[in-house]
Amino acid sequence: MIVSWNTTNACNMYCSHCYRDAGCKAEEELSTAEAKTLLEQIAHAGFKIMIFSGGEPLLRPDIVELTAYAKQLGLRPVFGTNGTLLTLELAQSLKEAGAMGMGISLDSMDKQKHDKFRSYEGGWEQAVQGMRNCRKVGLPFQIHTTVIEWNQSELEGITDFAVQEGAVAHHFFFLVPTGRAESIEEESLRAEAYEEVLTRIMKKQQTVGIELKPTCAPQFIRIARQLGIETRFGRGCLAGTAYCIISPKGKVQPCAYLNIEIGDVRKNSFNEIWVGSPVLQELRTLDYKGGCGTCPYKKVCGGCRARAAYYHKGDYMAEEPWCLYHGRKGEG
Repeated sequence: MIVSWNTTNACNMYCSHCYRDAGCKAEEELSTAEAKTLLEQIAHAGFKIMIFSGGEPLLRPDIVELTAYAKQLGLRPVFGTNGTLLTLELAQSLKEAGAMGMGISLDSMDKQKHDKFRSYEGGWEQAVQGMRNCRKVGLPFQIHTTVIEWNQSELEGITDFAVQEGAVAHHFFFLVPTGRAESIEEESLRAEAYEEVLTRIMKKQQTVGIELKPTCAPQFIRIARQLGIETRFGRGCLAGTAYCIISPKGKVQPCAYLNIEIGDVRKNSFNEIWVGSPVLQELRTLDYKGGCGTCPYKKVCGGCRARAAYYHKGDYMAEEPWCLYHGRKGEG
């Protein structure tokens, strides 16, 4: 089970696709004491993987302390970061505190394209230096790439770069139009390109020794099975079933891109929200509509619930719009 906490809304970048619309620190973000209580509740609820994200989590002055506390509680602390603040000293401190991995964003092998997408000059170079700092201190890292129309042809090249730099994995985040990403919705892949890119990624997996994992593209499991490719993943969309996210102010959502507030950890314990939320309970029924409801891969895929909600007026149980498999029959 995985939980992601947006530790702060502060960020040194202004990315075109940011679901949190990050930039400035938000008022009333969780304090260090509140954060530790939250970590205790997350561990008590049976979660194992604790993702510290943002904004930019490395802007929190207490981030090393919180990493150590999460590790002390038996959680597995990992990060989603733009990598630009990962100095050698900070990488060493995070490793000593118990951090188990850093997910560092890299969206293109073209430095100018990456920097423009993230509105941050020098971002590519600094992110790569952050990776190299992690490698020097023995802190595992992986590359995170947002997949959109303009960089879809570069993905295998970024994977090769990840292998070259010593990354343990390359994860692909398919654009979901939430937050600032609504302004670039037209750049998200449609059904045929979506299928073609996922197929390419799964075939690339057969040629490299690191893990390749699409996110917000749960059809990859169906495609892997059709190609006879084994993966360690048992399900595509985890929203509300084995994953949720918490905002800087303690608001809980089923996933980062499904912008539905289901609770507030300042009012109720995290476990109460996780167990009792009607939205989460409905997501766990898997009682989807349209093609997702009749699909033989429903239990292992689930369709992207956030994308379903965006394109179906908030109906998170509707069918995933960018899937070529709707209505087909086949092995499950």
